[in-house]
Parts: sequence; structure tokens; C-alpha cells
Amino acid sequence: MAMNNPYAKYQNNSVNTSTPGELTLMLYNGCLKFIQQAKKGLEENNIEEKNMAIQKAQAIISELMLTLDTSYPVAENMLILYEFANSRLIDGNIKNDSALFDEASAIIMEFRDTWKQVIQINRQKQYANVDEI
Repeated sequence: MAMNNPYAKYQNNSVNTSTPGELTLMLYNGCLKFIQQAKKGLEENNIEEKNMAIQKAQAIISELMLTLDTSYPVAENMLILYEFANSRLIDGNIKNDSALFDEASAIIMEFRDTWKQVIQINRQKQYANVDEI
């Protein structure tokens, strides 16, 4: 039924045709979206919405943690930051404290912005190499 929806078809095609780097960027953006939804749920005193959104954000952070390539030393530092962001979400959810959500959001935003730059640099290099051919 969802595939009759043009937006759902677009989303499905977008995921299926994206590079691993673009998929990671989508995860970061999704995590940020769910943190914002949680903040909205908290503001509106909709605890169920807040909790569901935080659980989705945590699931994304867990996926990012699981897919880290720990053969690189930087991965250990990333893992620590992911764990910290996740703990901020847990504490914010328990304490109903949007400031803790903001702390997690700031960390994820830094990762997202850095990842976006990496993708842009790789594309520039890729297109530069195409021009040389």
C-alpha cells in the first residue's frame, strides 16, 4: 500500500540508489529529525511522541556505532562521542530535559556537517578525475 504513495516510492528509490556515504548522511539527518520531534513532543507534553522519537534517534545512533570500522584509530573517538550522545538522549528522556537533547543534537550535527564535507570533497575529486580522462 505504501508503494502507491509517490513520496514513498521516491524515498525507497533514494535509499536504494544512494552511496554508502549518502546513506550515512541520511542517518545523521534522520537522527536530528527525531531529536527535534522529541523536543516538540516534550514541549507539547506528549510523552509518548517524545519517547518514540528518542527511541528512533537511539536506534540510529546504535546503527552508526555498529557500522564503525574500528581498524581506524579515529573510530574509537567517534564511538565515545556516539555513546555520550546516546547517554544524553537517555537522560533527557528520563528527566524530560530538552537541554540534554540539544547536547546530543550538537554532537550529531557536528558529525553530519563533517560527513557532508567529506562527501563534497570526494565528489570534487571524482569529477576532477573524470575531466582528466
